Amino acid sequence: MTDFIQLHVLTSYPPSNLNRDDLGRPKTAVMGGTQRLRISSQSLKRAWRASDLFKEALSGHVGIRTKEMGNFVYKALTTGVKLTDILEGKPEFSTTYPKMEEKKAGEISKQIASVFGKLKKEGFEIEQLAHFSPEEIGTIEKLIIDLAQSGRELTEENKNILRKNNTAVDIAMFGRMLAANTQYNVEAAVQVSHAITVHKVAVEDDFFTAVDDLNNGEEDMGSGHLGETEFAAGLFYIYICINRDLLKENLGEDGELTKKALQAFTESALTVSPTGKQNSFASRAYASYVLAEKGKQQPRSLSVAFLKALEEKDLLASAIKELNSTHEKIESVYGKCCENKIEMNAYTGEGSLQEVLKFVAE
Repeated sequence: MTDFIQLHVLTSYPPSNLNRDDLGRPKTAVMGGTQRLRISSQSLKRAWRASDLFKEALSGHVGIRTKEMGNFVYKALTTGVKLTDILEGKPEFSTTYPKMEEKKAGEISKQIASVFGKLKKEGFEIEQLAHFSPEEIGTIEKLIIDLAQSGRELTEENKNILRKNNTAVDIAMFGRMLAANTQYNVEAAVQVSHAITVHKVAVEDDFFTAVDDLNNGEEDMGSGHLGETEFAAGLFYIYICINRDLLKENLGEDGELTKKALQAFTESALTVSPTGKQNSFASRAYASYVLAEKGKQQPRSLSVAFLKALEEKDLLASAIKELNSTHEKIESVYGKCCENKIEMNAYTGEGSLQEVLKFVAE
């Protein structure tokens, strides 16, 4: 049977606009008949996988998601600069192989890009985002060097760039969908809920002005800019479910890399905030509480604990109490829902991040 790891997280954010809708307002949702603040799972996952913490802990095992690989390949072929240097945005480039004539480079770039998706009408971009593993980028790099040095044509065999099994942790966790080559799709091993506040919220308006530093007030006494932004604050419940067996399978049965991935992801989820409007609000926060579970039982969220919006003044203590009470009641009805569990409670100073990281990795 499948091994699951479940994380139930409570994180409080002060006034913020971490995740905006199409009108620039904080995202919301109606739950239990009341409006709640919401952070989409896409926003959370993006913040975690793009964080320095995640990248440094898993150096060499993080992929790149882009539509523009064809453009990067074309630039490498026509300049003689290594593809990896271009992708990393290094300020100083060094030519490492012969430059290719532009027409031929264009044809090759289109052929390579088409492996990952349907090309746009103009240029070398593909129509959808594609996630490239380090192994696939390495294969493209070697192919570019070979073609540039030998001057030969690209063969059909050279188009075997895609890999079903690779060591890109972000692909293994969050999956990959390639419409052009569905056999190389990867099923996500990690599921993340939309973060939702445990209490009702009202989105507020912030009217602000900016002053022209060189305005001496002789002609214009007004401000140089008038603006308005919207914000809200809240205590969020986040639910995460990790299929450990699938994660290990996606990583080519590499047990040690699976452990590193679990620890890096968990630490990111507990300490990294979405980046929206951070310069305006500095709304960075660590998780105040986490309940981590392991077992082969069918996973379940504990969001029902907050179906009725909490109204107590001491929201964090009340939310922790409701979460644990709901956990106990579900187990009394359905039986044991996990084999092992551990808590970290920053409100009471109990448990530690290191204990949680050790727990998820074991």
